Amino acid sequence: MINISDPAKEKTVAPIWQQAFRPFFLFAGIFSILAMSVWAAVLAGKFTFTPYGGVFFWHAHEMLFGFVAAIIVGFLLTAVQSWTGLRATNGAPLMLLFALWLLARILMLIDAAALQWLIVLTDVSFLLLAALFLARLVLKVKQYRNLIFVPILLLLTTANLFTHLFVITGKAHFFTQGLYGTVMIVTLIMTVIAGRVFPMFTANGTQTRKVENIAWLEKIVIILTGLLPLLYLSNLQHSLPKQVMVILYLSCFLAHSVRAIRWRPQVTIKTPLVWSLHLAYWFIPISFLLFALHYLGFNITTSNALHGLTAGAMSSIILAMIARISLGHSGRALAPHWIMKYAFMIMFFAGSIRLVSAHLSEMFSFNLNLISAVLWALAIGIYVVVYTKILTSPRPDGRPG
Repeated sequence: MINISDPAKEKTVAPIWQQAFRPFFLFAGIFSILAMSVWAAVLAGKFTFTPYGGVFFWHAHEMLFGFVAAIIVGFLLTAVQSWTGLRATNGAPLMLLFALWLLARILMLIDAAALQWLIVLTDVSFLLLAALFLARLVLKVKQYRNLIFVPILLLLTTANLFTHLFVITGKAHFFTQGLYGTVMIVTLIMTVIAGRVFPMFTANGTQTRKVENIAWLEKIVIILTGLLPLLYLSNLQHSLPKQVMVILYLSCFLAHSVRAIRWRPQVTIKTPLVWSLHLAYWFIPISFLLFALHYLGFNITTSNALHGLTAGAMSSIILAMIARISLGHSGRALAPHWIMKYAFMIMFFAGSIRLVSAHLSEMFSFNLNLISAVLWALAIGIYVVVYTKILTSPRPDGRPG
């Protein structure tokens, strides 16, 4: 049962402020379409502007902290209600959190030295406040299993601070620590969440038996993946022998691959909300393999491998997850609009194109990167068009949320 202290007050809250997933999924989606479109225009030489930190910094930072972090916060502050049975962040507190996120996005467009510390404070405060809202509910019911996401949000905050230190000091290692650290933290989040929900989603969606996780395999996967953000946040990746990096990434590749195979992706072919998740997950072991090949001396850049995790895994998993969550948590049947399966495919192709483009000639690579950006924006655009009414309308069962 959800503990609702004041049902009358609940009715005065507009639907979009009833649950965190509503404003963050919708406006993070809209923002990401605009940001990716601007990036495509910049790549094509059709548009120039000078945001905070420069346009390349802005693109990398905003896709992670403007888009991905907002989706994570929307997910966690919605899921915590199911975990704890307590009413999650809504109404005025949710408006405040959203306002912080939006203000940071606006300020990031301004290249003004006088506003530098305001930009940092606003941007960093968003994740800190989200961690506080999450911790309050989890600690209230002493549900320590889910407390893991609080330090993860704090690690994301630290990584974000590193990216800002790059702008403030000009020292490149801060950008690497922040960017790569963030990507690996989000990969860890995807790893933890996938282990919890993929087997259940697969069983429920396909009406087949649930594959039970193997405890030791789950521990190995999480420990190996968890070493990566610590490695990059501490900037130790350059200090370790290449052989160690190869072993670590190959181990991650094998562990994630075994895990993904055990989840039986072959039974999901007729269920878009499920096969989209399985297909997206495979970007993770493939990206780890690319990292291993890089350290083995192959002509594969770490940037290319990193885009396998961002343009590939994160983008596809996010689209698949928000398509499902937006239905389930708004009290609707898990039957997405028919066009969403094409959105999943488009996003998968966008990530795949970005992954292979780096290995082609400069002209082909440039053109493919543009195509990838356009496809990416199109996939999210389909979600926004299909789900705007759902995200802004009351639950059909009349319950709050």
